[in-house]
Amino acid sequence: MKQITAQISVSLDGYAAAPGQSREHPLGRGGLRLHEWLFATDSWGSRHGETGGERNVDAEVVAELTAGIGAYVMGRRMFGGGEGDWDPEWIGWWGEDPPWHTPVFVLTHHPREPLVMKGGTTFHFVTDGLDAALDAARQAAGDADVAVAGGASAVRQCLAAGRLDSLWLHVVPIVLGGGTPLFDDELDVALRPVKVVAAPTVTHIRYEVGR
Repeated sequence: MKQITAQISVSLDGYAAAPGQSREHPLGRGGLRLHEWLFATDSWGSRHGETGGERNVDAEVVAELTAGIGAYVMGRRMFGGGEGDWDPEWIGWWGEDPPWHTPVFVLTHHPREPLVMKGGTTFHFVTDGLDAALDAARQAAGDADVAVAGGASAVRQCLAAGRLDSLWLHVVPIVLGGGTPLFDDELDVALRPVKVVAAPTVTHIRYEVGR
């Protein structure tokens, strides 16, 4: 059965981005530390067409959570480009060959024509809300799964709407002291841990999501 999954890195104090987010600092000042474990893996490098990187437990987790994904959903801030109307020059943080290699549905209030990139990625900009984006992603994914790539607001919305089947949290042992929290209000969900993978710089926890 097709599933809707999500994964996100958080600090020990529950933040998915540091204060001071901008084009120059997409995860805030110091927020890239949340993803250093990811950038070091050969699994992530291969999605960017790069060789090398570490083959370790983190790489195995990345390979697992990216396998069998037929489409992605992400928030406007994760795609970036600032607030308000689109800058037509903005094509995302990842350059001309993004690492998704599938259709990606971006939640936004501002219309934009689909953006066809190299490597099989096409960004579709959805103005009709979360359910419309998830439903379009399901249709595009066919028999594969749909993944919510982030950021914190998109993952929170999916949890609140009861649309997630599983959630990977990558808990990084740093304290940001502020920024964008993953959880900023009560949610009527039950998270049951079904897998824990301990690594030197991060702990990966996969939860089944219920209500």
